[in-house]
Amino acid sequence: MSRPAKAARAKSRSRQAQAKPYHHGDLRRVLVEAALRLAAEGGADDISVREAARRAGVSPGAPFRHFASRDALMTAVAEEAQRRFHAEIAAALAEAPADDPVLQFRQLGRAYLRWALGNPAHFEIISTGRYFDHDGAQALSADNAALIAMTSRTLEQAQASGRLKPVDLKAVQIAGRALVYGFARMAIDGHLPRWGVSASEIERRGEQAIDLFLAGIVR
Repeated sequence: MSRPAKAARAKSRSRQAQAKPYHHGDLRRVLVEAALRLAAEGGADDISVREAARRAGVSPGAPFRHFASRDALMTAVAEEAQRRFHAEIAAALAEAPADDPVLQFRQLGRAYLRWALGNPAHFEIISTGRYFDHDGAQALSADNAALIAMTSRTLEQAQASGRLKPVDLKAVQIAGRALVYGFARMAIDGHLPRWGVSASEIERRGEQAIDLFLAGIVR
């Protein structure tokens, strides 16, 4: 190889080496996306900083500029999963009349089940305390508090409009959450076939459970 050709090749390698660390405009987001895909493919236990870096196409050390540990990455993953869950809820509420709080409450339950059943690994991450420090996940805590407050307001509006039987709203809120959480866990953990519920029936049976619950509290 001629000297000019060698020089040109060396210059090209130098440019590539300099460019690689900056390949992604938002490496933090790319790493979180990679971790979410790992969770969806093999479960939350399969998430590692090294594998997320490999998926993102960066060196194993590059993620540590954004995440000091796997726990830090898992917190970011949980916060993004929660954000997507909240978006699912917001989209469902937009489909219901704003002046019908009972239907809005039903939509909350349906959206919860739809998201949990469609994203079981992400649901696992945000619904258990195994993968990250809930107290340290400020964005997730704020998002979760906003959803709880939204549910409370919806039930208060339903009560104020005379749509509910005389009930303890806090008890209704907790029981409603227990219903959709429990049904989602039954489905994800594979219990429903033993109850004679096939995969194609799961969403419909979930909606039936929500409607049975509503029948007990709505006038």
